[in-house]
Amino acid sequence: QVQLVESGGGSVQAGGSLRLSCAASGITIRSYCMAWFRQAPGEEREGVAAIYRGISSPYYTDSVKGRFTISQDDDKNTLYLQMNSLKPEDTAKYYCAASPDLTACFVPVVVEEYNYWGQGTQVTVSS
Repeated sequence: QVQLVESGGGSVQAGGSLRLSCAASGITIRSYCMAWFRQAPGEEREGVAAIYRGISSPYYTDSVKGRFTISQDDDKNTLYLQMNSLKPEDTAKYYCAASPDLTACFVPVVVEEYNYWGQGTQVTVSS
């Protein structure tokens, strides 16, 4: 049984930082395309960042480039999202997702390409 469990969300002021974690079980993340999505109230879920060991450069949506960093620790089977210089528009519920198809890491990074999802963790950025 595949489980993805996110943690690390919270409330911060603009300019602050948070690090999200996604602990995986039932899959070996080094063999999967791993991604972070987010969804704000009334908005569609959007791909924020994606990573796959066989790809040299992770994917980032334009609005987070230079501020967010996706990484993974294969020994811990855990995915991370380091978020710096947070802005109020980053406020959303953040979800970890996994796909066995590496093309899911190619643009566009879309919900339909991912098989497994976590329950999400809320990030709230105040101005």
